[in-house]
Amino acid sequence: MSPPSSARRFLAAASAALLSLTLAAQPAEAGRDGHGRHGGVQLERLDRGLVAVPTGQGVFLSWRLLGDEVTGHGRWGMTGTDFRVYRDGRPIATVTDSTNYLDSAGTATSSYRIAPIVKGREGPRGPAVTPWVESFHDLPLKKPADGVTPAGEAYTYSANDLSVGDVDGDGQYEYVVKWDPSNSKDVSQRGYTGNAYIDAYELDGTLLWRLDLGVNIRAGAHYTQFLVYDFDGDGRSEAMLKTAPGTKVTRYGRDGRVLSERHITMPKKDVRAGYSHADDYRKSAAGYFDHLVEMFQGWHEHPEVVAGRWPATLEQAFGIEPRHAYPLSRESAADLATYFVDVYAPARSGNNRLREFEGFILTGPEYLSVFDGATGRELQTIPYKPGRGDDGLLWGDYAMARVEPGNRVDRFLSAVAYLDGDRPSAVFARGYYTRSTLVAYDWDGRRLKEAWYVDSGHVPMDNPFNASPHGVDGTDPEYATLTTQGFHSLSAADVDGDGKQEIVYGAATIDHDGGLLYSSFAEGPPGSAVPGQNVRLGHGDAMHVADLDPDREGLEIWTVHEGGQWAPYGWAMRAAATGEVLFGGYSGVDTGRGMAGDIDPAVRGLEAWSSMPPDQAIDAGLWSARGDHLGRNVPGTNMSIRWAADMTTQVVNGTATTVLQTPTIDDWKRGTLLTAEGTLTNNWTKGNPGLVADVLGDWREELLVRTADSTAVRIYLSTEVTDRKLYTLMHDPQYRVEVARQQTTYNQPAYPSFYLASDMDWSKVPIPRIRTPRK
Repeated sequence: MSPPSSARRFLAAASAALLSLTLAAQPAEAGRDGHGRHGGVQLERLDRGLVAVPTGQGVFLSWRLLGDEVTGHGRWGMTGTDFRVYRDGRPIATVTDSTNYLDSAGTATSSYRIAPIVKGREGPRGPAVTPWVESFHDLPLKKPADGVTPAGEAYTYSANDLSVGDVDGDGQYEYVVKWDPSNSKDVSQRGYTGNAYIDAYELDGTLLWRLDLGVNIRAGAHYTQFLVYDFDGDGRSEAMLKTAPGTKVTRYGRDGRVLSERHITMPKKDVRAGYSHADDYRKSAAGYFDHLVEMFQGWHEHPEVVAGRWPATLEQAFGIEPRHAYPLSRESAADLATYFVDVYAPARSGNNRLREFEGFILTGPEYLSVFDGATGRELQTIPYKPGRGDDGLLWGDYAMARVEPGNRVDRFLSAVAYLDGDRPSAVFARGYYTRSTLVAYDWDGRRLKEAWYVDSGHVPMDNPFNASPHGVDGTDPEYATLTTQGFHSLSAADVDGDGKQEIVYGAATIDHDGGLLYSSFAEGPPGSAVPGQNVRLGHGDAMHVADLDPDREGLEIWTVHEGGQWAPYGWAMRAAATGEVLFGGYSGVDTGRGMAGDIDPAVRGLEAWSSMPPDQAIDAGLWSARGDHLGRNVPGTNMSIRWAADMTTQVVNGTATTVLQTPTIDDWKRGTLLTAEGTLTNNWTKGNPGLVADVLGDWREELLVRTADSTAVRIYLSTEVTDRKLYTLMHDPQYRVEVARQQTTYNQPAYPSFYLASDMDWSKVPIPRIRTPRK
């Protein structure tokens, strides 16, 4: 493992961890003004979140305990505010041990209200609610119109990833939905896609605004990472994401009438340069060939060629006899492009069918835009940092056997993080296989301000058409080892106990100030392709950052890795503060997925597992948090959910390879708890719901999944009566930012900053130190 930036940083982290534990054990600060405590972390001012759901035993009620209502700990939960339940204006129960109640006498027409009780005094009753018509709630959607690509291929739309934010400051969440066309693509796949859309809805289905990202943003899991969060602390969430020429916002009235349509504001320098919203940068197959010709014509001027780091001629790069004089004429460049497309590339891989390469956006401006969450009004647009620079040549997209222009260069991630321990920042990342970059921004309500920028630098290559760029240091002296460590997601968590969140970037971690806290390396085992060598843990598809082991100080990270024979581990449990591997196993193959959760209450801590076939290794399968092998059989790995009354973890299953399947919520011990008939998960083998998060009711998570025809988002809520009293998870800073980043690429579960399981010690659950906006 490469060392932290300095020994002082490690010592400071240890001291801060002790201070953090001391502060967490102290009573919550006094001085509540009724709208949140002074000081502490900026979070949302939420309402009671009361919901009533019909069941076979009556009407189930569930509501929130807010973070600023907590005063201490009890044996089975947090103490502070208690509650009185009213049905049809009459009190029917006083609830002290939870935030749910089963009214056996309730009917479909009953009206319910909840009143807080603080120190024996009853406060104002909240708004009245009536039971849902079904055991779920459908949020109606307005599907975009079908389309046809320039190649004549028809496509339709389905609802995909979701996020939530209180966009209008009323204490209730609104729902932001990404629409994917049926021809959305992985970055490595050829072909056109339809436009991607982002919608904002009220819970009743009122469409507030629609963002058409336009033809210059390709549709797929890796291209559009959208953050919905209150970044400036005014009580209303903004939306922040990558845009391009052609991106347009449509705003709607309450009656569905279009109020306005407006493109984003392009920077003046781009307008002066002749760029416009009518531009279309998608490459046809012929257009890509012309692009190659132009790139080859300028070969002699490329900085890497001029510096002598790359071959002086393309013939040398391709390993053929000299053909042409340099600088190349267009005819000569076309001859070499023909050789590259028809001979050289196919000889390296049968998948290199570059005559069919189309639908990619390899040129043109790229932007980062901020939108008002309630109206969709554009607030600011700036150039996206860093720009692509080229079509992936410097990023290694032409270097390996499979030639993939526009692949490594267009891998995007996003997250929200409390980098200063107080206010949220937005973090956007580009690249993780070779060059790896991250940039953090603060939003003050008017302008984005860059907090820090991390860039590993490009990976040096002797020949950009024949190299092995993965696992090679970048050119930046501080961030060189960041390359190939990123995952298809990232997390924000206070790993070193200093009260400020770091960015867990797969197998490396960026400190809150933008420094490299560590990059995890390990020795390749016997039988691997790198025995005895100190190599990166490397890239993977699934990562979980949480307090997995309650008997060990600090957080842990569970990761799976796809480096195969070149990676020291197929799965690994690490100390989040240092990146040290606590235990793990070599697999020798791409270990594609992994998950963590308290699936067996008889085992101390959260269990962790990977999706690797059990016949690949003797110790593959299920593990305890301390490294005990529990067997080869494992639950699913699509998404976890905290659904049960006893605080164990369940799994959402619904994966698909060729045929989409109905999702279920499954318990490792009890079997299937819910079959979500009439709905579907997203992203094929990833099989993830639109969102799993604590958006309504008590501390348990809701399942938000699209109906099969994408006419609605269906919201399911657990109706198991629980006697555990915990504040809404959305008032834990780590959990809240994890929900905000759940939509990023390969959706991963959200985890709180504390140990959450069936055997939790309530005295170790932190009393939230938060502040919320005034009304």
